[in-house]
Amino acid sequence: MQILVIDGPNLNLVGTREPAIYGSETLGQIHDRVRARAGELGVAVDFFQSNHEGRIIDRLHERDFDGAVVNAGGLTHTSVALRDALLGVSRPFVEVHLSDPSVREPFRSVNFLHDIAITSVAGKGPAGYVLGLDAIVEHLRRAGG
Repeated sequence: MQILVIDGPNLNLVGTREPAIYGSETLGQIHDRVRARAGELGVAVDFFQSNHEGRIIDRLHERDFDGAVVNAGGLTHTSVALRDALLGVSRPFVEVHLSDPSVREPFRSVNFLHDIAITSVAGKGPAGYVLGLDAIVEHLRRAGG
């Protein structure tokens, strides 16, 4: 089973960007957590971060994964194209956010991914990525993937 973890714009700054909101753990450290959990679950995991919407979409189009954990960052609130790509590749995904967008600025209440994700994990900090991995693996195993 191959899981893709997608990180959108500005997530490369996690650990230094607004630590009161996003925490002090770096994206590399978060990925190390996910990698360790993937080993425990016996699944392969690949990571992709980009600040460019088109590169994220191109990566999804490769379709070389069974399911995904997606933290689209700000694209969550703006990108119909990302939504269409996630629908177009026909792979289940879990939406993850370090903070809880629903309790932040009003513009973050727009979410183009929530209704097409199998579930969402928000406001759990770095642990949310591991929870997201657990959820997508469980979903795929139940589906026979």
